[in-house]
Amino acid sequence: MRTRPRPRTALLLAAAALLLPAAATPLAGAAPTAGPAAPASTATASAAGPGTVVLDWERVAMRTVYTEAATPIPVGIPYLGFTSVAMHRAARWADHRDASGPAAVAVAAHGVLAAYFPASRAALDAALATSLASVPPGSDRTGGMHVGADAARRMVSERADDGRGDATVVYDVPAGPGVWQPAPGTTMLAPWLGSVDPLLSDRPIRVDGPDGLRSWAYAMDYLEVMRTGGATGADRTARQTETVGFFTANAATMVGEALVEHLAAEPMSLRRTTGLFAAMHGAMTDAIITCWRLKRDVGFWRPVEAIRGAASDGNPATVPDPAWTPLLPTPPYSDYVSGHGCVTSPATEVIRRVLGEETSLTLRTPTLSRTYPTLSAIEHDAFNARIWGGLHFRDAMEDAYSIGHQAARNALHALGAHHRR
Repeated sequence: MRTRPRPRTALLLAAAALLLPAAATPLAGAAPTAGPAAPASTATASAAGPGTVVLDWERVAMRTVYTEAATPIPVGIPYLGFTSVAMHRAARWADHRDASGPAAVAVAAHGVLAAYFPASRAALDAALATSLASVPPGSDRTGGMHVGADAARRMVSERADDGRGDATVVYDVPAGPGVWQPAPGTTMLAPWLGSVDPLLSDRPIRVDGPDGLRSWAYAMDYLEVMRTGGATGADRTARQTETVGFFTANAATMVGEALVEHLAAEPMSLRRTTGLFAAMHGAMTDAIITCWRLKRDVGFWRPVEAIRGAASDGNPATVPDPAWTPLLPTPPYSDYVSGHGCVTSPATEVIRRVLGEETSLTLRTPTLSRTYPTLSAIEHDAFNARIWGGLHFRDAMEDAYSIGHQAARNALHALGAHHRR
């Protein structure tokens, strides 16, 4: 039996600074404005501020995990979590030791990323040299570097046997009505991800499972995705189709990059910045683990399988269409619950509780940008995009958002509870 890494005792966040009231539901919000994406230099430039080093290393982390290593989106999320939590620990420890917080944060992030992505070592070393060049030499910088190195070592040690990459964990739900099956000659992507130890919180995350095949609720979801999510002949507006395409961008980085840009313009303290990213990426990590466990263990079929195979579901309200095709290609894992929902919702919920519902963020793809005036507006579009794209039933989206919001609350509680001890 694997032993869960212990202790995770270096987590700290001021609860009073973070636990602001929640607001709105995932389906409320105004329509965003849209426009061309900003040039990369504008989107990544950070204003000088106390948390600038954190923003710099959040950019480095996203680049390392997804651009340089080309890690599959769900698999890369824990590494963002490890990096952000290590940075937060380093910032806290540096405060207690009168050491340089920026030096500690930079070395912590560098150490975690270099341990997991050695092929990026040269780029990481260059980024570290840039960060340390802005810290005056002396005992504070040296002390901060020691603190950061310790935070990185501890994080890597704690996660050494956490279940990542365990090849003995496989998808083996027997075929039958309502059950997703991999395409011939393929397997589920990373079934082990559902057995990885949580990062921030062991508190349970509960949902009620997919609707029964013969239920009226299932029939309503079936008819909705059949009507709106098809590649051809769908009851979907041009704007909705555009929204589907917009949210095919990397869900693991889309909100995070927007938050980096937002905080570059409205800087916060070093500790509050590290705390926000630790909570966000920690919640995303714990949510995606829960999501993948359900995808692996429940294995509910995708709309394309359901619509083509409706004759076997026992529900008189569902009529099969053997030629139906979703607007988006179906990825190699099951419907329940939505991975996109389990990534976007914890990110938006943490930001909502820390910065407030009316936090305006500009989300970007390589060619487009949309400025959303509220977090609920982001959730509204991201949520519905997966239905309009033909990938998910509404129930899979609703329960994914429940998981993400629970994970966000758990993460903030875990960080704040440690502070109160």
